[in-house]
Amino acid sequence: MAPFDTVLIANRGEIALRIMASARKAGFRTVAVYSEADRTAPHVRMADVAVCIGPATAAESYLRTDRILAAARDTGAGAIHPGYGFLSENADFARAVTKAGLVFIGPSAEAIDVMGDKARAKRLMIDAGVPCVPGYQGEDQSEARLLSAAADIGFPVMVKAAGGGGGKGMRLVAEAADLPAALALARSEAQNAFGSDHLILEKAVIEPRHVEIQVFGDTLGNIIHLGERDCSVQRRHQKVIEEAPSPAVDQDLRDRMGAAAIAAARAVNYFGAGTVEFLLDTSGEFYFLEMNTRLQVEHPVTEMVTGIDLVALQLRVAAGLPLGLSQDDVTSVGHAIELRLYAEDPAEGFLPSAGPVALWLPPEGAGIRVDAGIETGGEVSPFYDPMVAKVVAHGATREEARLRLLRAMRGAALFGPANNRDFLIDALGQPEFAEGEATTGFIARTYGESFSGADRSSLGYALAALVHHGVRAEVSRRAAPRVAPELLNWSSAQPIPGVVTYDHDDAPLTCRVLPLGTGYEVHVGDDLHMIETLDLAPPRFAVNVNSQRIEGVFLNTGARGLWIALPNQSFSVTDISGAPRMDEGGGLGYVTAPMHGRLIDLTVAVGDRVEKGQKLAVLEAMKMQHEILAAVSGTVTEIAAATEMQLAAGAMILEISGNTE
Repeated sequence: MAPFDTVLIANRGEIALRIMASARKAGFRTVAVYSEADRTAPHVRMADVAVCIGPATAAESYLRTDRILAAARDTGAGAIHPGYGFLSENADFARAVTKAGLVFIGPSAEAIDVMGDKARAKRLMIDAGVPCVPGYQGEDQSEARLLSAAADIGFPVMVKAAGGGGGKGMRLVAEAADLPAALALARSEAQNAFGSDHLILEKAVIEPRHVEIQVFGDTLGNIIHLGERDCSVQRRHQKVIEEAPSPAVDQDLRDRMGAAAIAAARAVNYFGAGTVEFLLDTSGEFYFLEMNTRLQVEHPVTEMVTGIDLVALQLRVAAGLPLGLSQDDVTSVGHAIELRLYAEDPAEGFLPSAGPVALWLPPEGAGIRVDAGIETGGEVSPFYDPMVAKVVAHGATREEARLRLLRAMRGAALFGPANNRDFLIDALGQPEFAEGEATTGFIARTYGESFSGADRSSLGYALAALVHHGVRAEVSRRAAPRVAPELLNWSSAQPIPGVVTYDHDDAPLTCRVLPLGTGYEVHVGDDLHMIETLDLAPPRFAVNVNSQRIEGVFLNTGARGLWIALPNQSFSVTDISGAPRMDEGGGLGYVTAPMHGRLIDLTVAVGDRVEKGQKLAVLEAMKMQHEILAAVSGTVTEIAAATEMQLAAGAMILEISGNTE
């Protein structure tokens, strides 16, 4: 019987939800902790009990050992799962949990200590016979000794913080003259991030693959591995796409890397979930990089190919039970690929983003798994890591998994904070990735330091204008419930276009939407698009363009704003022509019907000079007469409607050009 029946998750977001799911399935009671910023977060609502542990900043909440232990005591939790990030690889936290008489769902504090020190870990791995990159990991940290060691190793060299990872305190140095400055920067970053400025040097392995082995041990001395994951697609040493198995690893290499990973784990008497990371060069040689003494972000790809719930196995081991698996019991079926969805702005150098989530429409489809910590109406906090979701696809082959993932992402949307959805879709479609050839230099080589995506196409604007037109029709229908839906796009004479104007390259771009039977003629500047509407049921739409079906997601934000996600591009637009109002027309000279109604008076003609505020027309709707006033001054250059015509909402009445001040 387990020595505990209640598990406190000392984390937040998608990982807290992920751990709770397995814990509850196994029958455990769950406790969430949260900061004041996360008071309404999904993980708080999912838990059986939730405890606020402090203000928004992590230093005053999720990193406060004393408050987490107090929450465990007050709720009767017998075990603490740290998730990943925050205190998950903090040996002092593990000791404090154990000292408090609780079970730490992770390895021993000693194993965390050893593997958290890159220099000490590398020395231990060399003694254990694990292949390591040639380098320097000595105690002498003087600049003279490091310069000398680098000369012995040979350039290029990699400077790394001895006490941490995640790309902090890491510098690639190509020439000896650049080393002193790189050492100073790496020391400063390492001190700020990990509280230690100790560095190690390694021979730089240029554009390797990053391949890691999932290991698992129990407290009885049994250790197995669950195969490899390829995490080569990285940006600034941060993983973006992971997959299992690696396209570069055959069974012989898998066996050798697995044996080396088990040897690394045995060297520190490891138990629980851990990951031994290696660099794999073009010749097939591999070298120890580091060991992560926790559950990894990318653990779902291993779960999907092995069928093993790693969190459930963590709980089993933490309860003192044997693994219940031998190496021969571990099999891999098919292929899995994971994407990390970040709230960040790829066009601005991938700077983190934050703010309200206007719409989260998760990817879905065969073989798709989504681990997310966000929801529509929630918020991406500026205080924590910008990763908001993981999307994983499983298929019988790598290509099937890739195609499933592409299809799922193309049908998904995250509106609100800037995010890397379009970037991930583009990366999945790159030939280098599709062919399984991506190395750690893939993103930098393909994209540089930012990603803007393709320029917004004329068709993209046309689809946005069509959706805008449909949204207005729906608003009009609600405002005029006595008007039959089939009349909302109808006029009593020739069809009248609806007008929408967007900013494009700092200049207005006018789109005219003309209803024609079951379809529309959409003019975008000088371009013409014939579009047949198939479905316009929020938040999705579907149209036919030249016999090609295009599906998308949309969200209108008032009369003027619109978010839209197309299969390969998502964006927001604002109608700057001005949403129709009961007392005025458009702000850029396009005067449109504010709602469905009958034009009973038109007081101007082509060539007339009008002033802002002048009455232009009268529309009768819902037994009331509405004066339409000029929003701008200028000359009437076109009249599209005539008196006694029945007009649809948004239909163009006239255009004012010239002086629009």
